[in-house]
Amino acid sequence: MELMVLLNALVTRLLFVLHSLIGVWRVTAVKKEPKYWLLALLNLLLCLETGLTLKFKQGRGYKWFSPAIFLYLICTVPSLWLLEIHHGTQYCGNEPGIVQVNVSNQDFNQSGDSSHGSEGIDHHIIQTAKVFVNQLSTICETVWTLALHQTFLLLLVVGRWLLPIGVEITRDQLSQLLLMFVGTAADILEFASETLDIEDVRNNYALINAILAVWTWSMLQFPLDLAVQHIGCKPTASTRRIPSLLLCRYSAELWNIGVSLFIQDGPFFIVRSILMGHFRIFNQMLVFFTAKNILVVTLQLYRLAVITLDFRATILQKSRKGEVSCCPCEPYEASTHANADQDTEMKEFVAFPPKEESQAPSEDQ
Repeated sequence: MELMVLLNALVTRLLFVLHSLIGVWRVTAVKKEPKYWLLALLNLLLCLETGLTLKFKQGRGYKWFSPAIFLYLICTVPSLWLLEIHHGTQYCGNEPGIVQVNVSNQDFNQSGDSSHGSEGIDHHIIQTAKVFVNQLSTICETVWTLALHQTFLLLLVVGRWLLPIGVEITRDQLSQLLLMFVGTAADILEFASETLDIEDVRNNYALINAILAVWTWSMLQFPLDLAVQHIGCKPTASTRRIPSLLLCRYSAELWNIGVSLFIQDGPFFIVRSILMGHFRIFNQMLVFFTAKNILVVTLQLYRLAVITLDFRATILQKSRKGEVSCCPCEPYEASTHANADQDTEMKEFVAFPPKEESQAPSEDQ
């Protein structure tokens, strides 16, 4: 096992565990109930996954799916749910009196301990750490929650970058995936912060749960790598079906369209439309992002139509020439019986060809 692969695998998962524990700590501090520390036990799943990955995969990733990212979601999302549902009203402001006292204490400790050598330096470091922790405790809850949201999404992108890649995904595909994740993370953060900050939404417990449910649903795209990988089809009977051929050739594009329509922009548009249509909640940013979701969904449907028409034209051309091919990168020669079966399905798929093409003699003749 390469040392760098082992180091990346361990460091990335350690960052995931530390961030999850910070979220649990904030929930415990806000709720003021030690029982919420039980949420930290979810990290045992991530520890188990780490051991299994090191043993069976030598620290490298899996094809199409990242268990470490998925388990990180399981460890962190419950804490963010509890923090968003609680959403206290702690005053968000600085208290200059406290800051001044702390600074004075630091100066006093520094001057008093300067004559004690290393012991004085150690004592000063401890006092500085205590001051830092005290200052963190004065930060209001809403700022903490937003910071956890932001660092959560950043760690998803950076963690996917640091995690060792498997043999099935290239570095070029990984770079494409990371660029997609950056844009996706920005949209998800904007959706959560912009909708949950509306006062009328905060007063409706059912709306908060619905928005958080859609937010959680949108996070499930991060463990998947299908957006940059093509399904490797082989010349078997199952791949000679028209839907299989379409999925074989345009698997990555179809996955991107499906994510946008059913996981991200589609659900976001539905939630925002309900807020404006049913609850009569309007503001400039809500209207703008609703229009943006409409535009993205429309463009994705247009892209789907273009792919379907291009595929139909390709199938029609190959059916006239008597060629059979699953993917452009994997042509193969089929038997006479396979050609006959596929010609039948191609004719069913292109049942209404143009007039000038319908008069051409068929291959069977």
